Amino acid sequence: MRVGLVGYGLAGSVFHAPLIAATDGLVLDTIVTSNEERRAQARAEFPGVRFAASPHELWERADGHDTPNALGPLDLIVIASPNKTHVPIATAALEAGLPVVVDKPVAGTAAGARGLAALAEERGLLLSVFQNRRWDNDFRTLARLIADGELGDVQRFESRFERWRPQPKGGWRESGDPQEIGGLLYDLGSHVVDQALTLFGPAALVYAESDVRRPGAAADDDTFIAITHANGVRSHLYVSATTAQLGPRFRVLGRSAGYVKYGLDPQEADLRAGLRPAADRPWGEEPEALWGRIGSGESPPSGGGTPVRSLPGDYPAYYAAVAAALRGTGENPVTALQAAAALDVLEAARRSAREGVTVKLSAPTRTEEQPV
Repeated sequence: MRVGLVGYGLAGSVFHAPLIAATDGLVLDTIVTSNEERRAQARAEFPGVRFAASPHELWERADGHDTPNALGPLDLIVIASPNKTHVPIATAALEAGLPVVVDKPVAGTAAGARGLAALAEERGLLLSVFQNRRWDNDFRTLARLIADGELGDVQRFESRFERWRPQPKGGWRESGDPQEIGGLLYDLGSHVVDQALTLFGPAALVYAESDVRRPGAAADDDTFIAITHANGVRSHLYVSATTAQLGPRFRVLGRSAGYVKYGLDPQEADLRAGLRPAADRPWGEEPEALWGRIGSGESPPSGGGTPVRSLPGDYPAYYAAVAAALRGTGENPVTALQAAAALDVLEAARRSAREGVTVKLSAPTRTEEQPV
């Protein structure tokens, strides 16, 4: 199945292109970018790839029109362009009859995500959202511990996605223009909220604090979100670019035991370094020194409890699931309605931080509930 990739910046070059190319049954066929430097970069890694200057050229192929470098219609469109373009490009792709994967956040509003979901359903097309952090090593390990009852009933889930970047980098991700959908709330916040909903189900109440800390910054760079889930679990989520001392990635407290894990999944760093998933070597493994610990009532300086071997991170599983869904042999790994539920929380968090209130959310429909 031939894939057209729209955008070859950070998301396109580091995440999507390598994972698409590593997936059995998918071929990276065309990249949409007019940037010559990015074209040269892509050509060096994917010698057979072709290029288009705009997404419109991909729709022409779907309509059966010939273009100078076309070899027939595409089977999937992946959208890794700036956030503000996600909805219009996804809408055009679906209207052209093409299945779509959209990088997170799928839209700037929950209503936008639900609108895309309705269009995809109407056309009978796959619409999936790239939430790769569901396949982080620490998240996979935590999900297994919860499923196996190792922690007992979870009472509080603490999740931190923190960085130390005292100088803003600029660009649309740090723009204060609301049209750009920048800032950490919608960037890293999309990940931590999605993980919380996936583990513990729908949100009932949302409270947030959001700040612009760095001189010269225009978008939120230090944000806290508190979620009370419908089942009573409380999630405390931190995303920051201003953290001089990083906290644990996860601290999860249950009735029987707690789990504490430091450090980020290694897959992003490996992809940035040019490493690629392959069947003949391990992928997503981390050293024992970084494994999390499970235990109760212990707090020595080095960390208490018993080490728990981290399951390997598995970003390739996302596109393998997409390929299976396209073949009709598997389910959509991340639906737009699940993404809409996360956007409900992000919108509530933005309102909470702005107005200093706790926001109550309405009960989700069954199709919007996250898998546990």
